[in-house]
Amino acid sequence: MKAHLLRILATALAGAAILTSGPALSAVEPTPGQVDLPGLAELVDRVVPEQLVRDRIPGAAVVVVSGGRTVLAKGYGVADVATGRPIDPGRTGFFTGSLAKLFTATAAMQLVEDGKLDLRADVNRYLTSFTIEDSYPGRPVTLEHLLTYTAGFDDDIVGLAEADPEDVGPLSRSLADRQPPRVRPPGTRVAYDNYGMALAGHLVEAASGQPFAQYVEQHILKPLGMNATSMAVPHAAVLDDDLAGAYRPSGDGYATVKGQYAPWTPTGAGPVSTPADMGRFMLAQLRDDPRLGRNLARRLQEQHYAQDSRIPGMGYAFELRSRNGRRLIYKDGDVPGHHNVMALLPEEHLGVYVVYNGDGVGAVAGWNGQSLVNRIVDRYLPAATATAGTARATAGGDDVTRYAGTYRSTRASRTSLMKAGSLFAAPTVQANADGTLTTTGLSPDPARTTQHWMRTGPGLFQERDGQARIAFDGEGTLSSSMNPSEVLEKLAWYDVPTPHTILFGLSALVFVLAFLLLPIIASVRLLRRRSRAGASPQPTGARAARLLAWITAALVTAFIAGFAMIMSDPNVAAELTALNAPPLAALPVLATVGLLCAVLVAVTAVPAWVKGWWGRPGRLCHTTLALAGVVFFKIAMTYNLLALPFPTN
Repeated sequence: MKAHLLRILATALAGAAILTSGPALSAVEPTPGQVDLPGLAELVDRVVPEQLVRDRIPGAAVVVVSGGRTVLAKGYGVADVATGRPIDPGRTGFFTGSLAKLFTATAAMQLVEDGKLDLRADVNRYLTSFTIEDSYPGRPVTLEHLLTYTAGFDDDIVGLAEADPEDVGPLSRSLADRQPPRVRPPGTRVAYDNYGMALAGHLVEAASGQPFAQYVEQHILKPLGMNATSMAVPHAAVLDDDLAGAYRPSGDGYATVKGQYAPWTPTGAGPVSTPADMGRFMLAQLRDDPRLGRNLARRLQEQHYAQDSRIPGMGYAFELRSRNGRRLIYKDGDVPGHHNVMALLPEEHLGVYVVYNGDGVGAVAGWNGQSLVNRIVDRYLPAATATAGTARATAGGDDVTRYAGTYRSTRASRTSLMKAGSLFAAPTVQANADGTLTTTGLSPDPARTTQHWMRTGPGLFQERDGQARIAFDGEGTLSSSMNPSEVLEKLAWYDVPTPHTILFGLSALVFVLAFLLLPIIASVRLLRRRSRAGASPQPTGARAARLLAWITAALVTAFIAGFAMIMSDPNVAAELTALNAPPLAALPVLATVGLLCAVLVAVTAVPAWVKGWWGRPGRLCHTTLALAGVVFFKIAMTYNLLALPFPTN
């Protein structure tokens, strides 16, 4: 309660300052130490328009704060491709995506200060309408786990979103209905966690007695003057009027993207803000603004969990990174069609916010924001020495071959349809004879698929000609400075997806060939039988088996075609996954019907040989199709591609 009174007093004093000295951005005295940023506008004016044209993104906005004030706030391109409405950083709204997690963490920590929440108490202490399953007795989930992504929940957002905000249901009901399995003990691995942060938002509701959006508005947004920001879904009409459209490239133009609204608003589905308001939030973070709470911003930015002590870890919702030897506090946020990046350098009193209202070709918009941040930091805060950030190899007896293998992110779903993405996203580590490593699939830069690493200590490597670091803990876990919000785990040989992908493709090819060739074979047989008077027709069972084989092949072919179309465009895949739209939802059903038919095909292979249906080549082909079904559907089951009424993993 004392902390709450102090926060009210600080807010009142700040409000008086606003009334007497002008806009909210000037309410607090500028912090000394502003970085000199000559040519900043020219740099951003050159980089961002180039990104928009190259990657086919309609618009963007950039805000830079330094020394306690906003030094750049500029919009580029259009907010609405139909009307040509330009982006105004002070007025145009964008979906925050996961940047909303920062407000959730702030709200939760305010209530910790007030004594209404305990960071290390079992969250079930605060829950009334449902409870978290006791999957690991004696190891409860706590608020500390939720804020650092270490609660151990599986990741499943399939069908979470709604196209219409009016269809969004209550947070508590969604959390109860969609509670994912706990797949690891809490506090043992970091894995980016949307459910966990949504649960933290519900704890804010439980402890404060207010709806989440209302609490955030009263205790965070209004005190900071963020009047064009809202956590509420649906939004107020005035905010929707200025909201930027959400787009992805389609043909020669753009398609409007849906799927930004969901009950889990504390995790980032639905909240909106303007770039100018995000500038206000960055200033509050850099000042450790008392209107948020005593030393609260600093606590959010401190490290509270690290998978490996040699690699920067997690604050509360913030990721801790480094650039040019300087501490960089980072958070990004994505929903279909909108992509945000926020980076703070507290010691230099510098903050950068970038947002785009398009996915870009190959879903590159998220990386574009990181790239711009890197360009700004590299220009104005370069490494202290010419050799800083370069790797120096060290000798030692460390056997690097033990790090070689295929890895999987802890964020990868184990139990939902999202696991299918693991078929095509498998980072690899290769050990070289000279003690270096080569990796693929680790970099967030889509143009940098391969990286080379030099050993700098036991299990510790730095990127050659780069600044990234990776560390191995001896238990098959890889930590990376490029993404502290998740780690990678080494896969056993039988879990490596590359052989699965090859077998999946080969077995699918058998079905596609059967789909194409069986009608031709049947037509040829019919013509031959007609040309030979008195030829006896095939047994009914043989004809039924052939028809069943073709139906199975047709179902699998349709599944493969739909699956390939969705996976070929990551922008489409993201939207359909969030909505579980019919083109995606139909695939597991299609595959399951195909499985039932494939079982019957396998059964009919027995009488085909016993009764001598067709010739030997025909029986071999039928048996091959049955065996292909075993392989295809086993892999489909492994990656949750079937709509079965029981768990398969």
